[in-house]
Amino acid sequence: MAEAERIIGTPDTPDDDHQQTAAAGAAAGAQAAGASGEAGTDDATGRQAPAAHKPGRGRRIAVLFSVAAFAYALDLISKMLVVARLEGRAPIRVVGDLLELHVIRNPGAAFSFGAAFTVIFSLIAAIVIVVIIRLARKLYSFPWAVALGLLLGGALGNLTDRIFRSPGVFEGAVVDFIAPKGFAVFNLADSAIVCGGILIVVLSFYGLDPDGTVHKD
Repeated sequence: MAEAERIIGTPDTPDDDHQQTAAAGAAAGAQAAGASGEAGTDDATGRQAPAAHKPGRGRRIAVLFSVAAFAYALDLISKMLVVARLEGRAPIRVVGDLLELHVIRNPGAAFSFGAAFTVIFSLIAAIVIVVIIRLARKLYSFPWAVALGLLLGGALGNLTDRIFRSPGVFEGAVVDFIAPKGFAVFNLADSAIVCGGILIVVLSFYGLDPDGTVHKD
């Protein structure tokens, strides 16, 4: 009889069932605790916090600098062309009387404003560039990458004129050549700055932050 019980085996006792159930529960609890530790929680609110950085920051930074490089190159090439071929000549009509190409040297800010503050505008442009580059570290939003890229490219375009064109460093006159009827003469860098600024206003209105979060007031 004892030999038969040894071969066949005896059924689990209630104590054995309890021990197995406790062991399974402990294993499940440890697994859940590990998952919770990976994700992390906010002790104050109980909301889940991300365990690692949000993905995609590198791509957003690449978009920012790609847009900036494109805007800067377009502005630089256009200025070189109009200075070489149009400066000192009569305005060229593009769309009747509504739009002309008319090259002027502007010592002021965008759209020929503030001609007496050339150095100040140069310093402001340099500060804007530094701020945008620092902000790129927290950038996870594609629309914000485009907006900041436009601002960066435009600021670099006009700052290049102020550094390298006469009469001197940080006092150089910016080349403007787009002349709509009844409006100030401007360039492509000015256009990039304005478009980037408008896009930032729209993104802020909808509550989208540079880090990709959306908030509602």
